[in-house]
Amino acid sequence: MSQHITLSIDAMGGDNAPNMVVEGMDMALRDLPGTKFILFGRSEQLVPLLEKFPKLSANVDLRHTDDTVSNDEKPGIALRSGRQSSMRKAINAVGEHEADGVVSAGNTGALMAMAKFVLKTLPGIDRPAIASLLPTMRGESVMLDLGANIQCDAENLVQFAVMGEVFARNVLHIEKPSIGILNVGTEVLKGNDSVKQAAAILSETKLPIDFYGFVEGDDIGKGTVDVIVTDGFTGNVALKTVEGTAKLFAGALKQELMKSLPGKIGALVAKPAIDAFRSRFDPRRYNGAMFLGLGGICIKSHGGTDALGFCYAIKVAHELVKDQLNEGIKEDYARFSSEHHSIPLIAAED
Repeated sequence: MSQHITLSIDAMGGDNAPNMVVEGMDMALRDLPGTKFILFGRSEQLVPLLEKFPKLSANVDLRHTDDTVSNDEKPGIALRSGRQSSMRKAINAVGEHEADGVVSAGNTGALMAMAKFVLKTLPGIDRPAIASLLPTMRGESVMLDLGANIQCDAENLVQFAVMGEVFARNVLHIEKPSIGILNVGTEVLKGNDSVKQAAAILSETKLPIDFYGFVEGDDIGKGTVDVIVTDGFTGNVALKTVEGTAKLFAGALKQELMKSLPGKIGALVAKPAIDAFRSRFDPRRYNGAMFLGLGGICIKSHGGTDALGFCYAIKVAHELVKDQLNEGIKEDYARFSSEHHSIPLIAAED
């Protein structure tokens, strides 16, 4: 499939762009031979970089654009004034069917606003959600929404569950992923009206969905379920908490090991295990958040990542295109919608 996939790349998005973007593309091409790229950005910066990577250059269609979207630009302003920006042009390439997916490390709000305007949402989906993989004690899990929608009703959460289930099947290759709704407790009476109603709908659906029920914050790391569904406010807070805890643990471990000679010797002996641990929880390996629910594949890379992190974001885009993720979402949600009218929203108890 690699030779049939073309990805559109925003070269100017990210703290370390465009260098890390081009280097990341070259890394990705080694594992995805035959992939083609349409690269949008300032040619005076990109041409010298591409000359360093002859194999990559042969697979790149460079499109010059002077304009860029800044990290602090408001989404509405970017949508109105950024029509000629590298980000907008990269998204347009997907909308015009020149590319199969787009990857950008630029402004998240602007990317979402532009992508939703150009690519629209899939049939039946009201709001796109940001989804990403998280490491767990059992392997990996999918969590959404991670910040696109601060407030969500029951219908939004149900849509996230359907999209997350399809995502987990395609990316994690789990035949029947389990789904949980993040809540303040596992009891059915806990939580606000939205989570209670969403749980009721998912419990009654005739789709072959393995709905586990409610999960709590500590279930994220345990890997209790394969898909964790929540609103964007809670999801973003949870994600940043997980990232911060991982940095705290890694920093504290290094500090303690370097305090004494025995600690340094122990660190040397344990180096293979420490390196394996560091690799497993390296945030760059989980870079590449998907905007689920759009009419095209759109991947948001972390703005502060390096070339390796951007490489992983490209790989996520490639895999989702290859596995026809959006087709799976459309099919599953169409089936859900056809029988959803028979499932009444259950009024939350006081």
